[in-house]
Amino acid sequence: APKRTNTTSMLAAKAVLAPRGTVRAAINMSNILLVTNRADPAQPGGVAPDMAAALADALGAKLQLVPYKNPGALADSAGAGEWDVGLIGAEPARAAIIGFSAPYAEIEATYLVRPGVPFHTAAQVDTEGVRVASSRRSAYTLWLEDNLRAAQLVQTEEPGAEGSWDLFQDRELEALAGLRSFLTGKAAELPGSRLLDDRFTSIQQAIGTPRGDAAACDAAVAFLDSFVADAKSSGLVANLLAKHGVEGKLSVALP
Repeated sequence: APKRTNTTSMLAAKAVLAPRGTVRAAINMSNILLVTNRADPAQPGGVAPDMAAALADALGAKLQLVPYKNPGALADSAGAGEWDVGLIGAEPARAAIIGFSAPYAEIEATYLVRPGVPFHTAAQVDTEGVRVASSRRSAYTLWLEDNLRAAQLVQTEEPGAEGSWDLFQDRELEALAGLRSFLTGKAAELPGSRLLDDRFTSIQQAIGTPRGDAAACDAAVAFLDSFVADAKSSGLVANLLAKHGVEGKLSVALP
């Protein structure tokens, strides 16, 4: 387990992250790599819930998991007082309302291209006339909103990777954006399609806390940074990836 940080910083962080002695940890249920056990929606299992449990232990607090159906719903509730920490992709669009730790894990996002589409790299997809299907409010879609220059981004009405696959198929779009693990499965359903070898971005999975009082948030994020650094250097994150069978789909974020 990660080592504990000094008592002063822990107490300052605990006042923000577990003000009532319990860490309320928001979990994105739509991330199938970080939440691998959904048998009991109230008690999900996986890398993210286990990271939340380790954080609660480091704070000397109890844990309450607060599940959300998708990352957009989780981020939207940042100011509602429903959770103390959220395990979610750290994107600039979310950083305005959530203070993020350094990332503990990374997930590749890339493209699946339709049969007959000649592209072999992610950069080639950003071409005039190309339409890219993507799941609304996902971390990779937020990245595409900021970075696509020539291709047209076609988003689902509601968040959901399966919905983006349906959009890709129903409208015969040229490319589908998504997490590599999801697209690998879909490639098998569309003979002749190509999953690109490279990526257009890497989703940085982090631990965030709602922005309120600036000094208090800074103290909390400093503690979260220290916790995440310890979790990576101690082997905790790598062990959790192995425990939940997601090695090769997720990777430990660089220091």
